[in-house]
Parts: sequence; structure tokens; C-alpha cells
Amino acid sequence: MQTQIDQSLERQAREIPQEAFDWYDEYAHGVIDRREFMKRLSSLVAVGFTMSVLTSALLPNYAFAEQVSFNDPKIKATYVEFDSPKGHGKGRGYLVMPTQVKGKLPAVLVVHENRGLNPYIEDVARRLAMNGFIAFAPDALYPLGGYPGNDDEGRALQSSMDKAKIEEDFIAAALFLKSHAQCSGKLGAVGFCFGGYIVNMLAATIPEQLDAGVPFYGTPAAENLRHQVKGPLLIHFAELDQRVNATWPDYEKSLLANKVPFEAVIYPGVNHGFHNDSTGRYNEEAAESAWGKTLMFFDSHLM
Repeated sequence: MQTQIDQSLERQAREIPQEAFDWYDEYAHGVIDRREFMKRLSSLVAVGFTMSVLTSALLPNYAFAEQVSFNDPKIKATYVEFDSPKGHGKGRGYLVMPTQVKGKLPAVLVVHENRGLNPYIEDVARRLAMNGFIAFAPDALYPLGGYPGNDDEGRALQSSMDKAKIEEDFIAAALFLKSHAQCSGKLGAVGFCFGGYIVNMLAATIPEQLDAGVPFYGTPAAENLRHQVKGPLLIHFAELDQRVNATWPDYEKSLLANKVPFEAVIYPGVNHGFHNDSTGRYNEEAAESAWGKTLMFFDSHLM
């Protein structure tokens, strides 16, 4: 019976109109508040959707996001602190590495969305460790006590923080990771949404230290910094993500003008957040394709 219910919810979720996903993107990025988001969703209840179907499709359920167990014997995960003198003084993140380490390994910084270090991002770090990388996922919310356990509160906390200090914390985290005793000296970065922006920012602010960057649906660094990007970059976009995609033409011109090696991939028919397997925006085909390309890119530039 439960399986039948789940299948029914999945079918209804696929029928949810695109504007609902657009409303969620506006809500998730502070364009509208939760009251307005729920008000708009209620308009769909009047045409046959239930609120439970709508919220289950749009809001994250992190029980769906665990592809690699934190207890998997092939990896070792710990939380470690790092110094961030230009940021909040101290940072903290989730460090994961293979248990069978033979010599030094390349490292990848994993950067969360605009709501702190949630279970999905921790799982991404574990996926990288399973593929032979040292992965480190900092939590921007550490100065305020860390990810609070739900995205709404996490989003509110992060929006209250000094963005410049958050950026300095991620720069410090990247340099901490590159100098880790087990790191080969090769450093990559992958990030999602806000994290995609941070990857682009790192590519512009520490171009000599970052050996490969993979932003997923992230906006570019400030215009006055873009000329410093050296790459290489693998840039993932969702076709239906009008907000982020609008920033791409100018960024592309800058990368081309400065002869930065990059590849940009636009995944057809998918929404912002398509890699996040905890929400209805997840698209398995696009996510698997993008992740496979990401691993190959890191293998090529970091190994």
C-alpha cells in the first residue's frame, strides 16, 4: 500500500506546473517569503492538487539524499575546525576521505547552497571520498551554531550573515584543504546554487591555488574580479533556471576574452537544483550525467 501511495505522489509531482517550481526558486532565494510561497501554492489546491503533494515535491526530504552511508567502512568522516582570520575567525566543516589511503590524494572543496551544511551536501562529500578524493564541506553557519536541522531556519540564518566574511571563510577553507597533510597539493571545488557562486568566486580570487572548479547553477564572481579567472571550469546549468542563466552571457564573454578553458553544459527541461536528490526538482538523468562529467573532470585535472 505504501509503495502505491509513493508512486501516486510521484505521478502527481510530475504533473505539477512549472510555475510552482519557479515560486519555490523565488522563495528559496529570498524574492518572496514563506507566507507568499504558501499562498501561491494554495492556488493550485483549488485546481486539484493537495498541499501534501505540492510540499513533498518542492521541499527537501533528506531521507532521500543518502547515497553513501556515513557508516560506510570505505570512508572516514570527521568534523574539523580551521582558522579564518579575515572571516569569522574560525570555521568548521565535514572532512571525508577514503579509509584505504595510499599516499597523498587530491582534494575537493564541497560548497553548500544558501542554507548551511545540510545532509545532501554531506552526502556529496561522501560520494567524492568514495571516488578517491579528500572532500571537505564547510558550514557557513558555524559562527551561528551550525546548520540548524531545517532549511527554512538555515536560510534565514545565512541571509543574516556578512557575505564578505562568508566568502573569506570559504577562501580560508580552500587553502586549509590544499595544505592538508594528506592532500597531494591538487585542489578542486564543486558547489551548488550559492555554492556554485562560491566556486566562481574562488576561481577569481585564488586562481593559482584552485586547479579545477565545477559550479552547478551558480552566478559568476563580481565583474571586477572575472578577469582573474584562470580555470579550468566545468559549468552546469539547468535550462529552466532563468535567474541564473541570465547571468551567463556576460560571464561567457569574459571567459572567452581571457582565454579561460571551460565547458558549459545546459541540461534540457530541468530546474535549478536538479542535482539535489532530496526534492522534486531532482532529475536523475541530468544529475547522473552532470555528476559523471564532474568526476571525469576532476580525474583529468587533479589526479
